[in-house]
Amino acid sequence: MTHFLDISQISKTFHTDSGSFEALREVDLKISEGEFISLIGHSGCGKSTVLNIVAGLLDVTSGGVFLDNKQITEPGPDRAVVFQNHALMPWLTVYGNVALAVKTVFKKTKSKAEMHEWIEHNLALVNMSHAAGKMPHEISGGMKQRVGIARALAMQPKLLLMDEPFGALDALTRAQLQDTTMEIHRELGNTVIMITHDVDEAVLLSDRIVMMSNGPAARVGQIVDVNLARPRERLALAEDAQFNHCRRLVLDFLYAAHQKPDTGENPNENVAAQSEAA
Repeated sequence: MTHFLDISQISKTFHTDSGSFEALREVDLKISEGEFISLIGHSGCGKSTVLNIVAGLLDVTSGGVFLDNKQITEPGPDRAVVFQNHALMPWLTVYGNVALAVKTVFKKTKSKAEMHEWIEHNLALVNMSHAAGKMPHEISGGMKQRVGIARALAMQPKLLLMDEPFGALDALTRAQLQDTTMEIHRELGNTVIMITHDVDEAVLLSDRIVMMSNGPAARVGQIVDVNLARPRERLALAEDAQFNHCRRLVLDFLYAAHQKPDTGENPNENVAAQSEAA
């Protein structure tokens, strides 16, 4: 069976002046087109390393990553990254930041009019049309993240990678952007991998939550299927039994990992057994 994204037994060892560090060991994950996947785990568990490998920013020591049956060996426009710090160009307007991505990807395939229309379309997706002429220093942190999402979506990537995109935001802005992300995912049906430390966020947004074991030599420790119907309403889910069951599974895993550092065996077999029994 072929998968849209096949992360196949990847391992990554970093070699430094002070010695070698094995960050990942045989991480294996198959993702279907249109899935929303969250990666979660304690700091140092290799989440960002996995994301950077999928983005083509890091190579692998062994194994391979295949997107739509093509091996990933370098960055490409079929993958777009939304960073925690938004990474906007301070000398460009909101419109100009999105235009930069559009021109890079579509300058040979779209006319100027078509590119303009596409830029406006993606700003509208994130409710930023009203601020198209503003500079980054003139807008809030949440608005900057909206622009970062619009810029990524404007590349029309096969895969959207989000590295703790809401981690630096206040609770209300974070909730608003979570809702926007759900709306965009529902409309576009795009494939998303998101790193997060927020358990509620992972359950709210995801189809599956991939929990990484502690590093070094981090692996996939457990995967939780989030069997909640879409669209999802956060207030309605607060008392939902399945939502709270998934939330508890993730918290149990993270607590077990915190209590017992990884020693080469799977420290979370008891949590995995609870998940299967549930």
